[in-house]
Amino acid sequence: MTDRYFRKGFGLKQEILGTLTNDYHSHLVNRIREQGGTLTVEDLTFRLAKEFGFCYGVDRAVEYAYESRKKFPDRRIFLVGEIIHNPHVNAKLESMGIAIILPDGDGRFDFSGITAEDVVLIPAFGVQVRDLHLLRESGSVLVDTTCGSVLNVWKRVERYARDGFTAVVHGKHYHEETRATVSQVTKNPDGRYLVVRHMPEAEILCGFIRGEETVSRMRETFGHKVSSGFDFEHDLERVGVANQTTMLAGESLAIAAKLREAMTARHGAEHLDAHFRTFDTICSATQERQDALLDLIEEPLDMMIVIGGYNSSNTSNLASIASRKVTTYHIADATCIDAETGNIRHKPVGVDQEVVKEQWLGDGARCLGITAGASTPNNKIGEAIERVLQTRALDLPTEAT
Repeated sequence: MTDRYFRKGFGLKQEILGTLTNDYHSHLVNRIREQGGTLTVEDLTFRLAKEFGFCYGVDRAVEYAYESRKKFPDRRIFLVGEIIHNPHVNAKLESMGIAIILPDGDGRFDFSGITAEDVVLIPAFGVQVRDLHLLRESGSVLVDTTCGSVLNVWKRVERYARDGFTAVVHGKHYHEETRATVSQVTKNPDGRYLVVRHMPEAEILCGFIRGEETVSRMRETFGHKVSSGFDFEHDLERVGVANQTTMLAGESLAIAAKLREAMTARHGAEHLDAHFRTFDTICSATQERQDALLDLIEEPLDMMIVIGGYNSSNTSNLASIASRKVTTYHIADATCIDAETGNIRHKPVGVDQEVVKEQWLGDGARCLGITAGASTPNNKIGEAIERVLQTRALDLPTEAT
């Protein structure tokens, strides 16, 4: 730590704890947890997943933002993009006088107005190498909230680049975290990367490795998400697998297994270690929330409600998991539930826009599963549960309010 770069906050947690509690915590959610994760009100039963909502990395990022405002009450504070993918949290930071710098269509930020007197927050996703360089040049105070799990991925892909392996990253090429991760590869002049979105793309990649796909097909599929000057015939001789930390854990492992098979077929099992490496870089919080949801949907449920920002990767993946087993509504927050009309606005899996489902709750007894992404604060979960009850004109029991 220097007086211009901070990664461990300012030791002001106790001073901002009360504000954080008021802004994000929920007495209702705490009460349900104390009751074993279940709340029943007449003919409605809510079951909370055992793990949901804010993870350690998100808690830390938000805490450091509040500490920064406390530490520098009179300075301009900027945030590079969103600190996490939750509109309410970002809006709250803006109300505290923290200005969000948004990227252009190519993911580039304009830091030209930042001076040495300013404070800049680096979000939980991290920033690209070029952006950190520009921010250091500005002389501003940097408060780095990059999640430790993300940093672990960066170390992995940097090592791949140093050892002459192309980093194959399972992720969304446009996501802030993936952009930051692949930029770490470029620290090495010979570093190479390729981003794979999902299993269908992994099948194309594996087909090429086995000699069954053409270079033109590879360029069509991956040309916009590989490192500059990527040579498909040369740069896939040695590959190392990593992933965006919030992807579906099972899919990441399956993609790694497919690549292992393809590299074995091409180079032989006896030479595999010289051509293939893998390392599970899914963060523990993402894994825990996905595992808790898998346990929850094994119970008899009429439907699932997944709460969180639509641009949150880990939240969208929770909705995807749930939708395979039970009717699932991914909502941004409680305002998506119209208690008067009985309708719900939600984003179905694989659909880019919200849709409206009329009379979604229906009549009679219902058992609803509830979970939320790692960027969703507890108060938004509590508000959604209350709105569901209002749809049935039900009041919370006194002990649950």
